[in-house]
Amino acid sequence: MKKYFITGISTEVGKTVAAAIVTEALEADYWKPVQAGELDNCDTQKVKKLISNTKSVFHSNSYALKTPMSPHAAAEIDNVTIDINNIKEPSTNNNLVIEGAGGLLVPLNDSETILDLIKPNYKVIVVSRHYLGSINHTLLTVNLLKEKGFDVSIIFSGEEHKTTEDIIKKTTKVPVIGRIEEEPYFDKNVIKEYAELFKDKL
Repeated sequence: MKKYFITGISTEVGKTVAAAIVTEALEADYWKPVQAGELDNCDTQKVKKLISNTKSVFHSNSYALKTPMSPHAAAEIDNVTIDINNIKEPSTNNNLVIEGAGGLLVPLNDSETILDLIKPNYKVIVVSRHYLGSINHTLLTVNLLKEKGFDVSIIFSGEEHKTTEDIIKKTTKVPVIGRIEEEPYFDKNVIKEYAELFKDKL
């Protein structure tokens, strides 16, 4: 069974929608190890509402923190310390989609980051969205993952920006799974359409 880790080049780039599409395409299980903030409408709940298949299982967060901040800071406010040894991948016989928090180097504690949650056998999908500075953020993210030996691919999110995407593709030479357009809304039907589009590239 395959494990896919979804990370972003920054926060608010479309990771959760991308995670929902990949989960639906593979009828995979979903797991968000660390959730910071929005506990009443957390990413697990958001993905669950976007999935049509009945096979996906949604696994509990290892850490559910109250404040929408970097996990290390949110944990401090909650008076806990994130111990990476307590973040155990759920046991499943299904494909698994794992959603990170923010970007790769978001701190979990004083010495470890989101990158430390990514195991060698994971396929890593980087969600890249165009904004001023996004080329730099995308190249830094992809190059770090490649240096560490990971199997990396990209999903573009938002309106097409051809010059940005061309240089990212040319420089990184990693596969592009597809683009999630700037849709007016995302519901089960929209997610299902993208799942069909992306399925063969996963």
